[in-house]
Amino acid sequence: MNAPVTLPRLSWGSPHAPRRALLVHGLGSSGALMWRFGTALADAGWLAVAVDLRGHGRAPRALDYSIAAYAADLVHTGTDDDAPWDLVVGHSLGGAAATVAAAGTPAWSRRLVLVDPAIHLSNRDRTIVANSQKRAFADTSAAAVRAEHPSWHEHDIELKALAAQQASPWAVAQTSEQNTPWDVRDAASRLGVPTHIIGSDPAVYSIFTGDLAAEVVRHPLVTMSVVAGAGHSPHRDRPDETVRQLLQAVG
Repeated sequence: MNAPVTLPRLSWGSPHAPRRALLVHGLGSSGALMWRFGTALADAGWLAVAVDLRGHGRAPRALDYSIAAYAADLVHTGTDDDAPWDLVVGHSLGGAAATVAAAGTPAWSRRLVLVDPAIHLSNRDRTIVANSQKRAFADTSAAAVRAEHPSWHEHDIELKALAAQQASPWAVAQTSEQNTPWDVRDAASRLGVPTHIIGSDPAVYSIFTGDLAAEVVRHPLVTMSVVAGAGHSPHRDRPDETVRQLLQAVG
């Protein structure tokens, strides 16, 4: 059994909002970097709560960095009254962990939105992700983030640099090593809640495309849209369109 850790939280919106969303970041990132989703949902009348995943941000460190362990932490992350989350938004690793959590504990959430989720990583994608993480840890300055992503908002540049400074490089490396192969397609096939996938543009870079996307979207509860012109982090590359697709998906 994967023993959960308690994840730090930050939130946007009124604690008395009628709808509550959980926001789950990707590998090497942090809850604060989900701010685009948080502010948009809060403006739409939601309470949005973001967490730092184990080994990231201010979250506890551990030895287990399997996707199952990340998922156990999310199931342990409940609403104040233990009602299901009305929505869980998961990016990349967060999308994989949310998929496993929702498949294993259907009462945990009423709906998922997965943003370029890491459902299955090919060897090519694993190499690209590993190289990206190496660059992030080699230079954790805002200047380095700005040089690689000049179109990003200043908040994203600041927070991405801070996330690299706060995350455990060992935990990030172990996340790859302990999930070989990286494959949660079985969990995706067992989802019992409406799930919308916001995909990145394959012409830029996406880890959820082609045969993989076609296989997952065959599920009757799964739908998909694509953010044209956006890479793996569409909420940072093309935030307005990504937020539009999110709000359209949740109604």
